[in-house]
Amino acid sequence: MIEYVMISGVCTGLLIVMLLLVNTYILQSPADQLSYVAFTDIGNGVSTRIVDVYALAPVDGSIATKIDLPTDIADKDYYIDIEPGTDPIDQDVKVSRGYIESDISLAGIGASRGVSGNTTGSGMKRISYNSGGF
Repeated sequence: MIEYVMISGVCTGLLIVMLLLVNTYILQSPADQLSYVAFTDIGNGVSTRIVDVYALAPVDGSIATKIDLPTDIADKDYYIDIEPGTDPIDQDVKVSRGYIESDISLAGIGASRGVSGNTTGSGMKRISYNSGGF
């Protein structure tokens, strides 16, 4: 009887430890990897759109475009910021949520035109340029 209780106790303890770790290793890690890859794709898309607007920007006037971005990644919201890069001239598109973040270069247009702004997956998704400034 004592042997049965000891073995059952050890097995129950191992089951409890496994149940606590299954969320982290089986569910959370793949979702984090998926989020990072999706953030990289979103950052590349936003960077490309900003460069396209810069290439089409009129000398006098304004231009605006809408971006189609996913509302959420892995059922969670995310944030997009335009931040200074490692070199003071460069700028980066930072897509992040919590400790997961992806920094994508803004293709060097920060040297000639300053870019600023931020949004979320569910926020306003529009890129605007005005020759007179905002």
